[in-house]
Amino acid sequence: MSRVYNFSAGPAVLPESVLEEVAKEMMDYNNTGMSVMEMSHRSAAFQQIIDEAEKDLRELMNIPDNYKVLFLQGGASQQFAMIPMNLMKNKVADFIVTGQWAKKAYQEAQKYGQANKIASSEDKTFSYIPDCSDLPISPDADYVYICENNTIYGTKFKELPNTKGKDLVADVSSCFLSEPVDVSKYAIIYGGVQKNIGPAGMVIVIIREDLITDTPLPGTPTMLTYKTHADAGSLYNTPNAYCIYVCGKVFKWLKAMGGLEEMKRRNEEKAKILYDFLDSSKLFKGTVVAKDRSLMNVPFVTGDKDLDAKFVKEAAAEGLVNLKGHRTVGGMRASIYNAMPKEGVEKLVAFMKKFEEENA
Repeated sequence: MSRVYNFSAGPAVLPESVLEEVAKEMMDYNNTGMSVMEMSHRSAAFQQIIDEAEKDLRELMNIPDNYKVLFLQGGASQQFAMIPMNLMKNKVADFIVTGQWAKKAYQEAQKYGQANKIASSEDKTFSYIPDCSDLPISPDADYVYICENNTIYGTKFKELPNTKGKDLVADVSSCFLSEPVDVSKYAIIYGGVQKNIGPAGMVIVIIREDLITDTPLPGTPTMLTYKTHADAGSLYNTPNAYCIYVCGKVFKWLKAMGGLEEMKRRNEEKAKILYDFLDSSKLFKGTVVAKDRSLMNVPFVTGDKDLDAKFVKEAAAEGLVNLKGHRTVGGMRASIYNAMPKEGVEKLVAFMKKFEEENA
């Protein structure tokens, strides 16, 4: 069977050249006579893999020297607890709730201290980003938390909130490495890798060094203390070694493609093709306020559940798969991450035009 165009929100499409390279090295990585899957995480060969992955990520994102890069397990969802456990010194944190993942992080933080919801877009099914220029930031807040790109709802912070001097913590799972960022504006910037970077099972945490202390909240497990992993170079226990290896390949692919400026240009070009069609379509419509639209996740509907289901089924038969929207929004969603080629988006739009003509 030939490759499909995979619009899944995650685990998601990976660059074909990376998959081919990984397949070639499956039985024998770099003349070690074994696969990275079988390799000791204490070996010199693996140390080189993790060191190089971190070096390439630092170059791609221009990560300042006073930030640590941690390759951790538990996915982004584990950070919902790990962040308050390590950062809630005053037991207060402010949350901007713009989707399901920010809401889950907000709910989890309530177990460790006072979590304040200082802005939300839940009143309109998270279809916009609230004005964050003058928020009621708590004077003793340890940090302000956002989910920067909302995978389910297709919204994105185009400007970071005004935190009035408080540390900003951001979950960037679904926009990680899609465009340049100024890491110094964040206290912690983190994301699960299975959307835009690698296979499932890992989260990358980029954390300012002064936040890494040996005094997390009492009762914090050793494995959930940032210092444990920072001191051990992400090798305190057996890490997700194979995932780190594949992510490292993707970092090299991104560099070869021209880095994050080039990815932003490509992502804007791809998203424009789809949004321009949605804006002109009589059948399909986007569900997000135009100014807050994500470049990565594009939800859309016909307004008729049966027609939506028919579209998803017929699209899959054309090799356009995983277009069903999240159950909380319905309709369809096309996730067009870095590794989705422009041709995939063009083929999707061509199919949407045809479907519209046949079902208008």
